[in-house]
Amino acid sequence: MREPTYFILAALQDGPLHGYGIIKRTLTLSEGRLTLAAGTLYGALDRLVETGMVTAGPHYVEGGRPRRDYDLTQAGADAVVAESKRLAQAARAVRVPLVRRAAGEAQ
Repeated sequence: MREPTYFILAALQDGPLHGYGIIKRTLTLSEGRLTLAAGTLYGALDRLVETGMVTAGPHYVEGGRPRRDYDLTQAGADAVVAESKRLAQAARAVRVPLVRRAAGEAQ
């Protein structure tokens, strides 16, 4: 799973959000590492809706801006949980701090 997809799904775990809300939440969840561009976000959301991981609500206007809320489905929740477990397992493979041995050093 690509990182933007992972954080979009994670952003929706507490309930529906509109696009700008997803962008803000992914920035928070990624601790500032992932800033989603609108094109990236909406392309990913289209794919997630097509695959049944996210649902798209009806369009509405809020503060003069057109909005649409997106919500996580059970399939999306299952996918993000599975990916979080995979990432945790992968992280356990690395010892922190990583101390490298010099080439030719006896073990």
